[in-house]
Amino acid sequence: MSTTAKLLAQKQELLRQLESDPGPNEREEIERILTKIETALSLLGPDLPLAERE
Repeated sequence: MSTTAKLLAQKQELLRQLESDPGPNEREEIERILTKIETALSLLGPDLPLAERE
């Protein structure tokens, strides 16, 4: 599995966790990690279609 695919899978899992209405501390941590993933994805593949990033 490529790095991009791993990041996208991790992002999807974190988004699922957000949907389960986590507590404020957990939500903050998830959002922090999502920001890092978004940054990594933009550096790895700035031309990735948006559908692959979401």
